Amino acid sequence: MKTKRFFSVFLLAALVMSLWAVPFASADTKEAPVLPEDPDILAKAALLVDYNTGEIIYAKNEHQELYPASLTKIMTALLTLEAIDAGKLTMDQPLTATATALEGLSSDGSSAGIKVGETMPVRDLLYCMLVVSANEACDILAEAVSGSVSAFVAAMNEKAKALGCENTHFVNPNGLHDPQHYTSAWDMYLITRAAMEYPDFMTICNTASTTIAATNLSKERTLYTTNNLLSNWRVIGYRDTRAQGIKTGSTNAAGHCLVSSAMQGSLHFVSVILGAERVEENGRGNIRSFSETSRMFDFGFDNFAYKTIIDPAEPIQEVPVTLSKLDHVTVQPAKELEVLMPKGLNKEDLERTITLSQESVEAPVAVGDVLGTMELSYNGKIYATVDLLAMHNAEADRLLTFWRDVKDFFGKTSVRVVLIVLLVLLVIFLVWKLLLSRRRYRYGRSVGYSRSRNYRGRRK
Repeated sequence: MKTKRFFSVFLLAALVMSLWAVPFASADTKEAPVLPEDPDILAKAALLVDYNTGEIIYAKNEHQELYPASLTKIMTALLTLEAIDAGKLTMDQPLTATATALEGLSSDGSSAGIKVGETMPVRDLLYCMLVVSANEACDILAEAVSGSVSAFVAAMNEKAKALGCENTHFVNPNGLHDPQHYTSAWDMYLITRAAMEYPDFMTICNTASTTIAATNLSKERTLYTTNNLLSNWRVIGYRDTRAQGIKTGSTNAAGHCLVSSAMQGSLHFVSVILGAERVEENGRGNIRSFSETSRMFDFGFDNFAYKTIIDPAEPIQEVPVTLSKLDHVTVQPAKELEVLMPKGLNKEDLERTITLSQESVEAPVAVGDVLGTMELSYNGKIYATVDLLAMHNAEADRLLTFWRDVKDFFGKTSVRVVLIVLLVLLVIFLVWKLLLSRRRYRYGRSVGYSRSRNYRGRRK
C-alpha cells in the first residue's frame, strides 16, 4: 500500500510540474516569423519593385543581359517626353514620316500603318508607339528629337548610362532584334521609373484602346493595346484590374517580355518580365509574360504591407557626455519609419544595430544633434537606417571646459618641446648658479680668514 501511495504521489507531482512547465516553456519560446515562399517566376528574368520606396520585393536574374524587344520603346518615349519638356517639341506638333524613318523596318513587325509622307502629331505618334507598338512611329520620333535615328540611338545609350544602367546597349529605337541590342530587368526598371515621372507616359501606356484622327493619308484608325492585362478584346484569361500599363515586347530571340505596374490600396508595384515563353496548358495557350506578371503581383499584394517599425519619440540609448554636469544624453530616432515588409514579420523581430559617432560626446550637446545611426534588419536584410538625435541639451561646465583646455594646451607636441627646452635651460641655470655661488663662497671665506690671521696693526 505504501508503495502504491508513493507512486501515486510521484505521478501527481510529475503531472503538476508538467502543467506548470508548459506555459513557462511557451512564454520563453518565441515563434519564428512566417516569411513568404519564393514564387519561382517562370521567365529568364523577373523583378518586382515597390514604386513608393524602391524596395525590391522579388528578383530573378535581374542583372542578366537579355533582349528587350519592344520594351525598348519605353526609352524612346522617355527621350521624346524629355524633348517636349525642354520645349524642343510639343504634343500637338505635326511630324511627317520620311522615307529614311521607315527604311529597313521589318514588314511583319508591329505597325500602325503609317506611310511615307503621312503627317501626324507627336501625341498620336506616342499612342501608336506605346499602344500598338508601332515600329515606324519610333523612328519618326527619333528623327524629330535628334535629327537622325543614329544620333537618337547615341542619346539612348547616353541616357541609359546617366540612369545607372550597367547592362544595357541599344542599337535602334524600336527593339527589332540585334545581337548587340540588350538590357537587363533592373536596367529596364530604371528606365521605366524615369519615364513614369511624366504623367502623359502612364496615361498613354494605360490606354486599352484609342482612336487616332484621320490624317492626310489615312482615315481615322482605332488602336487596341497589345497588353492583355489591360484588355481582353483579343484573348481572355489575362485581364488584371490592378494593372496599369506599361509595355509589351516579343521576338523569337527575346521571348515574351512585359513591363507593368499595379496598384492596390496603398501599394504600388512595378514589374519586369524578360524571356517568358508561350506554352500550352489545359488545351489552351498561355503567354507567361502576362500570367507570371499577375502571379508576381499576387505575391506582392498577398505577402507585403507597410508597417511602422520605429516611433520617433522612443528613447533608444544613453550616450556618455563629458565636460558637463550631466553624465549622458538620451538619443531618439530622427523620424518615424514606415517600411514595406512581409506581413508575417513584426517590428519586434527586427535586430537593431546602433552605431555611435563617438563612444562619448563632449558638451555642449543641443537637442537634435546627430550622435549616431540605428540599422534595423532581419536575417541580414536591412529594412531601414535612421539617424539618432539627442533628446535634450547638455550644457558645458566652465570649470571642466577650462581644465580640458589646459590639458589640451599642454598636450600639444610643440608646447611640450618648449617646456622641455625651458626645463633644461632652468636646470642649466640652477647648476651654473650653484657652481658660481660655491666658488664665490670658497674664495670669499679664504680671503677673509687670511686677513684675520695676518693682521699687524698697532697695539695699544
